[in-house]
This record gives sequence, structure tokens and C-alpha cells, in this order.
Amino acid sequence: MFNRLREDIAAIRERDPAARSAWEIVTCYPGFHAVVLHRIAHACWCEGWRWLARFVSQFARFMTGIEIHPGATLGRRVFIDHGMGVVVGETAEIGDDCTIYQGVTLGGTSLARGAKRHPTLERGVIVGAGAKVLGGFTVGAQAKIGSNAVVVKSVPAGGTAVGNPARVVMPAAVKPAQKESGVPERAAFCAYGITPNADDPMSLAIHGLIDHASTQAHRVDEIVAALEKLGTRIDAISGVENAAFIDLKRLSDAMKGEVARR
Repeated sequence: MFNRLREDIAAIRERDPAARSAWEIVTCYPGFHAVVLHRIAHACWCEGWRWLARFVSQFARFMTGIEIHPGATLGRRVFIDHGMGVVVGETAEIGDDCTIYQGVTLGGTSLARGAKRHPTLERGVIVGAGAKVLGGFTVGAQAKIGSNAVVVKSVPAGGTAVGNPARVVMPAAVKPAQKESGVPERAAFCAYGITPNADDPMSLAIHGLIDHASTQAHRVDEIVAALEKLGTRIDAISGVENAAFIDLKRLSDAMKGEVARR
């Protein structure tokens, strides 16, 4: 138990530059208090003491503003930063080294009892402030969920999900050594899931369309130049009744002559 506490304190000091001492963390960090109390509530839940587990959970909610169902599973070194308004559902699973910011909901969209209704966060996931992760799917290791994102489907390992509904805009490149393990190399910690190149997905799509249109226009110019070298005249005149035309017979004769010369 004390090893877990030391791990939690060290993880908080690593990820929060505002933490100046272990004593400050133990006495002043509601995320730390919520995780410790959840371990007690979860142990009661696993022993079948369901009412006591819920009571401890509600006491933790009253003290910290963080609601974690006693049935939820938390890994090691989980850091809930600030924490006010965080809600974690009954069947949620949070892996080792995950970071969750304020206002996050790990919720369920099904009313089926006994089913997996809440998300699973694998190792090292970062969930930004105000994000909603809803459903019984998996968010892959080292993935990042941007602030205020609404995630309703799985996120691949190493990806970054932003927007409403969330779209993966920065899937991590998988190296050969990583393909065997299925887990990407641990990336540098990014507060609130913000990464340097996490552009808006709509902006990326628009820029992609512009680049595609530019490429197609360049190709059309090349085709026109090639046809004119073959002696074909292409007239582009404005107006529907005077649309562009190609002298197909002349083009055919020119192509036959080019083939004959070769």
C-alpha cells in the first residue's frame, strides 16, 4: 500500500510542475485523495460490501468533487489533475499512468445490467478537460483525448482524438519493433492532450481538398500541353453553347503519325 502511495506522489510531481512537495500533494490534492479513497471503496466492492463501498465513494465525492464508482478499476500511478466534475462509471477501466483532467466523463450509453458499458483506457492515456468518452470501447495505449472532445468509438494506440464527434487526427506511426508488442513507444507527456501539430480536423480536410484540386489542375495543364504538341487545337470559350471542343479526327491522325515515327 505504501509503495502505491509513493508511486502516486512521484507521478503527480512528474506531471504537475505546481507540486512543490510530497506533503503538499498528500494534504492539498483532491485527485490524490479520490484515488486513495477509491482503492478502499473498490476493495469493499470486491468483497461484496456494496453499500459500504458506495458510502465511501459518496464520501469521496463530497470531499473532492470527483465521482468514481466503486466498481471501476484503476491502475497504478493514475493522476486526476484538479478533478472537479470528473465522473467515472461502474465498468470503466483506467490503465497505469493515465492522466485525467477536470470535467471528464467516462460514461456508458447502455442500460444493460452486467454488460461492459463504460470505456477502457489503456496505459498512458491522457484525457483533456471537459472530454466525454462514452461507450464500452477501448482507447489505445498512449492515446490523447483533446479537451471537450466527445468520443463515441475506439481510438487507436498513440492516436489523438479531437472534436465533436471526435475524429482521430494524429495517428502515431508504428515502428517495426512496436508492431510485435502492439504498444507504441512512450511519448513525452502532453498536458490536456494538446500536441504541437494537433490541427483542427476540418482544417486538415479543407487543406487536403485544396491540395488535391491544385494537383488535378496541374495535371490538366500537362494534358493540354501534350495534346497541343500533337497538333490538336483546344479552344476554351466562355458560354455554354461554345464549350471547349477537341478535333478528334485530327488528334487521331496526329497520334498515328507519332506512333509511325517511333
